Amino acid sequence: MGAGKNKLEELLESSGGCAVLDGGLATQLEHCGADLNDPLWSALCLITRPQLIQKVHWDYLEAGADILVSSSYQATVQGFVSKGLSEKEGEEMLKKSVAIACQVRDKFWDKVKQNNSSGEIRYNRALVAASIGSYGAYLADGSEYSGQYGPEMMNVAKLKGFHRRRLQILASSGADLLAIETIPCQVEAQALVELLEEEDIQIPSWISFNSKDGANVVSGDPLSECVALAAKSAKVAAVGINCTPPRFIHGLVSTARKVTDKPIVVYPNSGETFDPDAKQWIPATGVSDVDFVSYVGEWKKAGASLIGGCCRTTPATIRAIKKSLQVSLI
Repeated sequence: MGAGKNKLEELLESSGGCAVLDGGLATQLEHCGADLNDPLWSALCLITRPQLIQKVHWDYLEAGADILVSSSYQATVQGFVSKGLSEKEGEEMLKKSVAIACQVRDKFWDKVKQNNSSGEIRYNRALVAASIGSYGAYLADGSEYSGQYGPEMMNVAKLKGFHRRRLQILASSGADLLAIETIPCQVEAQALVELLEEEDIQIPSWISFNSKDGANVVSGDPLSECVALAAKSAKVAAVGINCTPPRFIHGLVSTARKVTDKPIVVYPNSGETFDPDAKQWIPATGVSDVDFVSYVGEWKKAGASLIGGCCRTTPATIRAIKKSLQVSLI
């Protein structure tokens, strides 16, 4: 990445030390009428309704997002080929996911500069993060919530083989950084860290894990070990937690902070539970974390410096997070 600050560090500096991610892409696509009952999930809209992806990105920018995450989480060349596209067309779809986000970001920023108003939200020129989901996301069977891929794929070499081409494409797509998301096990983190080094990726990356018990990633591997492994790499600019119930985030941030000084990223889900068989979210019961904006100050105090939302969060969530963080800077 060369000498000096990378783009993520520059954003954090200009944001007073804490920047805002966007929220649930698929959630908002569905609100706009998209049917995502497909193995490609939100990436299906790259083929069928790219204009909806543009709209959702714009909505999150208006809400105050400092980072847009591309629609490539569940997008893979293999997945597009299974839909009848050629390998080359699949690669173009990956690039398209980033191009759409960059185009919307640039158009929005032009509008902000022309407006010259000091409205309720102070905007930054957003960064575009190319999303790289886990192997489990490609399987589309909910295994990113268990980390159980079967003995054949619980192998660093096999997982590197799966991820390599997508990583190469997205790293050279024009994105500002890579968002390696919802990683459920240490072996997959090891594979991705090795790939970042082998491919000599020149844009910053974050690696985020998911947890269902507040101490370990979903496979049962200790979060502290996974974070320490990822943070050791000079190619990894931030580490953290995503698609995890809000009630666990404070403790997980505290755990991560003990093993790294790098920026910590958190973007929890709404607190609901995903049923992979029914392919739907089950409402939370007995907890009060469906609206988690009240936790934002605690997460920041514990050490989080990139805060947003994952599944079942919306532009309203992101707007509330942005306002909360801006108030804390006054």
